[in-house]
Amino acid sequence: MKIIIVGCGNVGAALAEQLSSEGHDITVIDTREKLVESVSVSCDALGIVGNGASFQVQSEAGVGEADLIVAVTGSDELNLLCCLIARKSGGCNTIARVSNPVYSEEIAYIKEELGLSMIINPQLAAAREMARTLKFPFAQKVDTFAKSRVELVVYRIEEESPLCGMKLKELPGKLRCDVLIPVVERGEEVIIPDGDFQMQARDDITIVSTQLKMMEFFKKLGKPMSSARDAMIIGGGRTSIYLAKQLLQMGLKVKIIERDSARCEFLNEMLPKAMIICGDATDKDVLLEEGLVETETFVANTNFDEENIMLTMFAKSLSKKAKLITRVHRVSYDDIIAKLDLGSIIYPKYITAVNIIQYVRAMKNSLGSNKIETMYRLNDNRVEALEFLISEQSPIVGVPLAELNLKKNMIIGCITHKGKTAIAKGQSVIRVGDTVILITTQTGLHDIRDAVKQGTVRA
Repeated sequence: MKIIIVGCGNVGAALAEQLSSEGHDITVIDTREKLVESVSVSCDALGIVGNGASFQVQSEAGVGEADLIVAVTGSDELNLLCCLIARKSGGCNTIARVSNPVYSEEIAYIKEELGLSMIINPQLAAAREMARTLKFPFAQKVDTFAKSRVELVVYRIEEESPLCGMKLKELPGKLRCDVLIPVVERGEEVIIPDGDFQMQARDDITIVSTQLKMMEFFKKLGKPMSSARDAMIIGGGRTSIYLAKQLLQMGLKVKIIERDSARCEFLNEMLPKAMIICGDATDKDVLLEEGLVETETFVANTNFDEENIMLTMFAKSLSKKAKLITRVHRVSYDDIIAKLDLGSIIYPKYITAVNIIQYVRAMKNSLGSNKIETMYRLNDNRVEALEFLISEQSPIVGVPLAELNLKKNMIIGCITHKGKTAIAKGQSVIRVGDTVILITTQTGLHDIRDAVKQGTVRA
């Protein structure tokens, strides 16, 4: 597919890299020549320096032949104008980044009136992921499938955990729980384990199950299931506003520390039920005075990665109970950051890129029989978890999973049939209308049939 990306910032660069790796023809546009050159060289893309809202610049980029234009500059209004011009001149599909909270109540209207295919909001998406992690405060990541019936939780095994030394095949008998562990990250290695795999302390395990069974599993591990009662958020940007609104709805007491006095006044207007503190969070005395030691959730959410990392490490040194969430923009040192044990690390540009990639795959597979309903990337983008909706044209319908002969490093985790979800077994059968969750280290799948070896399903 021919895709034009307007904006070469963090989100645009990540998107260009991942779409290019999936074989798409990418053109990037930005007014900043150095960024255009950097992204075009690293992603083997055509780079154009100019205003993406200009008809002339879009024509030079080939908007008439493009399948999709994605506008992800830092200006919501510019993004909308880019998409409007592309829609009128080229007739291609359009995706706009719109992140201002002022527009949050009007997204549906804007999308319909401008004929947009999709609107993305990196700050809102990041805030939602942060809020999800609070359901299991001890987890590093929490995602949901099947309209929230199925949960995927990434959890680091602690020293003295009952899981240490246990083989996966022993799990049902010893803990009497119905969960699936399809992925284990141990050091630099990502493993799709078999039943003889023996878990160790500091393994990052991915667990898939229904809500109720997931809670039962962690109760048997002795993990507290009560959610946090309060949250301290550092930084008063857009992500913090979206996060605070969600946490207040969940019943948490929210405190935001922001150094800019004018911004604090704005936060007071936007979040009348939150406590806004005007102060410098890099001053440890400010954090201590505001109750860092007692807080149950600490979110480092400034615009500076180094500051967020430092703040989280300081919070960790003082509080053993607080749920730690750290937002990181750049991913150049993600392997080093992962070793710092900063709690749940949120990469907004990855979250945004995944949402767009899911849409692009759906476009490419528009004539296929299975639609990707949900998609998540795990373990530094080395693992994908995909939820497929199975239609009647699918040749895998009615075949026991044991007979499908899946390719290496592919696992079907759950099947949802008529609203009821179950962990997939060898005798499980996929039916028309089911949703199926597939976990794999072979990224880039468009159709669940790509997971099955050739000649092992009925035509």
